[in-house]
Amino acid sequence: MTDAAALAARLPSLHRARVLVIGDVMLDRYVEGTVERMSPEAPIPVVRVEAERSMPGGAGNVARNIAALGAEAMLVGLVGDDGAGLALRQCLSAAKGVEVLLAVEAGRATTVKTRYLAGRQQLLRADTESTAPASAAAAEELLRLFASALARADVVVFSDYAKGTLSDAVLRPAIERAKAAGKPMVVDPKSRNAARYGGADVLTPNRHELAAATALEGDGDG
Repeated sequence: MTDAAALAARLPSLHRARVLVIGDVMLDRYVEGTVERMSPEAPIPVVRVEAERSMPGGAGNVARNIAALGAEAMLVGLVGDDGAGLALRQCLSAAKGVEVLLAVEAGRATTVKTRYLAGRQQLLRADTESTAPASAAAAEELLRLFASALARADVVVFSDYAKGTLSDAVLRPAIERAKAAGKPMVVDPKSRNAARYGGADVLTPNRHELAAATALEGDGDG
């Protein structure tokens, strides 16, 4: 049986899986419109805004995808006490199959990625974010939320986008607790220091992340 066939054979039982996701949540915003002229102020297009929409991104999107496949997702993440954090919580609360467990850090900017599109063309992306490690109080709350869900989880996913949620104060204790509980761990890594994820069972870097972590060229398959 091929790997793909083995994976497909497991899909019918996926609805019984309970997946605990911890990592960087963010708000993806899309501003859509049309371009009919260039700006007289600079050589840039003028977008006539026709629609705006928002959805969870980062670890939030991972949790939504898990739920869309029929599994149960529990999401632990960090937001700021700002309008974007509120909007993200509202988006996540509407996601079916996702249990939302968010810590709130006062004064922190919730990560927002705003994409401006005209037709199918993306013109610009503007990011608002903080990459500072979670505060001591926020790290403690993240670990409390993580521990509250760990016993119910079949597997743990660490979704790292280098936005400060999976700081050393959070990542190492979380891995140690999951390991002690006998939970399989999957990491989507962002750090160039792969040793940070020591103890996890599976790492899923893309080619660029693997090249950065190993200082080797990632152009070939060999």
